[in-house]
Amino acid sequence: MTGSTTPESAAPESAAPEQPAVDTAKPRSKQFRRAYTTVRLTPDQATRQGQVATSAFHHFGGRDAAMAFLNAHDETLGGRPLDLAIASPDGLAAVEAAMQARVAA
Repeated sequence: MTGSTTPESAAPESAAPEQPAVDTAKPRSKQFRRAYTTVRLTPDQATRQGQVATSAFHHFGGRDAAMAFLNAHDETLGGRPLDLAIASPDGLAAVEAAMQARVAA
């Protein structure tokens, strides 16, 4: 089998090896960062949220009762206690007073 060429020897030896294409595009940084679409709490609001949650757990003696109170609409307060407590210091005080009244009753 003289005279036959293999694919490896078919390429001329004087040809330069192929260089990989250089990507000149700007690299994307933080491409997997999550876009926050919800409103984030300020530090003061987060502090009030923690205070009202802790108080509710202590007043009602457990997680389920506290969560039920904080997340249900309360007619005497005119809204959801958790939202009212987060909104302002006065709202937090009103929710604390409502919890005291419910536990005392």
